[in-house]
Amino acid sequence: MNIGEVAKLTGLTAKSIRLYEEKGLILPPTRTESGYRDYGEKQIQQLTLVARAKAAGFSLIECKEFVQLAENPHRTSKQVKAHALEKLEEVEKKIRHLEEIRAQLKAWVVSCPGDEGSECPIIDDLTHPTVGG
Repeated sequence: MNIGEVAKLTGLTAKSIRLYEEKGLILPPTRTESGYRDYGEKQIQQLTLVARAKAAGFSLIECKEFVQLAENPHRTSKQVKAHALEKLEEVEKKIRHLEEIRAQLKAWVVSCPGDEGSECPIIDDLTHPTVGG
């Protein structure tokens, strides 16, 4: 299968597919006599795994680890779950941080009159250091 067909099938761009090959995330495809990449079922599975893992927030390094786990017949589901749990904890931490940001922004919006005057509680708050910050 050529790179364009694989891109449509996996939802990846041809550029991403070449990058993942270059970074060693997938097995290199065979080459036709004219030098074109010819992807087989193994590369399509690996690219699908990478695409889905990236969509779930995993980095390329983490995606490579998933590909290696998928290819390892001696892997345990415990190993795979550990990667997912680690990412879940990271995402939950980011969500908590975003919720703090949202609360601050809401407080600023409520406190600011948003009128033609120059007094602005948002600027006042931003320009005064916080205790311990």
